[in-house]
Amino acid sequence: MLVVEDEPNIRELVCLHLGLEGYACASAADGALALKRAEAEQFDLLVLDVMLPGLDGVSLCRAVRRGTLNRDVPILMLTARAEESDKVIGLESGADDYLTKPFGVRELVARARALLRRPEPMPAPPPALDEEGDVAGPPVHIHGFEIDFARRRVRLDRRDIELTDQEFRLLHLLATHAGIVFSREALLTRIWRGDTYVTVRSVDTLVKRLRRRIEADPAHPRFLLTVWGVGYKFADV
Repeated sequence: MLVVEDEPNIRELVCLHLGLEGYACASAADGALALKRAEAEQFDLLVLDVMLPGLDGVSLCRAVRRGTLNRDVPILMLTARAEESDKVIGLESGADDYLTKPFGVRELVARARALLRRPEPMPAPPPALDEEGDVAGPPVHIHGFEIDFARRRVRLDRRDIELTDQEFRLLHLLATHAGIVFSREALLTRIWRGDTYVTVRSVDTLVKRLRRRIEADPAHPRFLLTVWGVGYKFADV
């Protein structure tokens, strides 16, 4: 893990308790140094303070998401600001979750654990199970996509697209129910599978990432559509 916090006491406290949970913890006191490390080293989780000297946490988060080495790594943002608008800005910059100062170390560890949690790998050989626990069907062909659940493979116009597990399951769920609108709450339940420390904003963040992978113009999506006031759907057949 990489903990980016300019206050030494908080930085040491966070690293101490994450270390007690068995996580190896690196640290940085400013955004510029953290960005250099994020561009050179692979991490499993980034914990970013918003108010950093030089490069602030929001700008750092955006830079990491534009990079390559850690672009898909979970990010937990720490903020002294409790206003909803500040939290939204953090999540929209690419953070997966936020924690408002002052915070309890048990909650921080629990949120870090939730972000690191991944579904256990399916036993081989297949059958693979879909989001509802049923045996996955044949590959889905729609709007130029070939989505093979058993092989965890996505192709668009014969070009392979690399997706994270959550991105893949979101795409598969929506594409196999083209035209059906899913609320954010429904997607939260189906994709995160009971993780406690996530919010509906996590759905919006995941959708934005998936659009960057599959849409030619993410600002004007053709496939993954927003239904304002309701949720998201895949384009009708």
